[in-house]
This record gives sequence, C-alpha cells and structure tokens, in this order.
Amino acid sequence: MTGKTKTLLVGVISDTHGLLRPQAIEVLRGSDLIIHAGDVGRPEVLEPLRALAPLHVVRGNVDHGEWATRLPATARVDAGGRLVYVLHNIAELDLDPPAAGFAAVIYGHSHKPSIEARDGVLFLNPGSAGPRRFDLPISLARVRVTEEGLQPELVTLDPPS
Repeated sequence: MTGKTKTLLVGVISDTHGLLRPQAIEVLRGSDLIIHAGDVGRPEVLEPLRALAPLHVVRGNVDHGEWATRLPATARVDAGGRLVYVLHNIAELDLDPPAAGFAAVIYGHSHKPSIEARDGVLFLNPGSAGPRRFDLPISLARVRVTEEGLQPELVTLDPPS
C-alpha cells in the first residue's frame, strides 16, 4: 500500500452452508472486497455478497454440483497490495506462505474462529456464518488493510430471534 493512505476493508465469511443471515450482510456492508472461504452450500448465497463488493470465493467440501465446479479450490487475492491466500481446509495448505510472499492465509472448514500470526503471516478463520454447529459461535471477520499492516477483527453474530 505504499503511497496510499486509504484503508481497505476486507469482509471475510465462511461455512455459510446455504444460509446467508441478514446480520452477516449488514456486517459486510461497506467492505471494499469480500472473501468467502468455502462451504457456500448453495449458489444463491453468492449473489447478495457480489452485490456488496467484489467477491472472491473458494470451493469447500460441501460445495457440489455444476455451480461449484466453477469455484477454484484456492485463490490468491490482492488486498490493497498485500497478497492473501484463500483455501477451505488449512490441512490442505501445500505452500510456505512467508516464502511465497503472502501476508495472510484465510481458511474455514473447522467452524472455529481464529486469529493467529505465524512467521509474520496472518492466519485467519472467520468461523461459520451459517447454521449453528455444536456450541461454536456464529461469526465472520473483517480485516482492515492499512499502511501499517493487517488488522483483523472477529465479529460474532447474534442468532435470529
């Protein structure tokens, strides 16, 4: 982001499993780009996200059918000059993110929200924004990309009443 002063807001969502909650749309509103880390569940989930901002999506293990075959297994996303690697299952990571020049790795699959730094790289799992599983929260994430770096934030959604 050299020479730029604008903050880029990246909305991060995963594991919707066919359910796009209105609360998720509200949290993602105002994003400059949105990343969906797989397990979309139904193609109808993607259109409202595309209406909010440019959308980058990877295929998850529950994504089947013709629509899902068009989704890549991984994606490389330029977020304000910082390179982000996106995949669904972190166990399938087959590269060395710092050596490959990635500032962040975004993934889903476990439904467990997590923010970690490893060797100077942000590892972010936004959790699941879809149907509740076990006692895990319903969540997604936002990442502010600034001159200083990546500033991730987990956002827990209130379940609908």
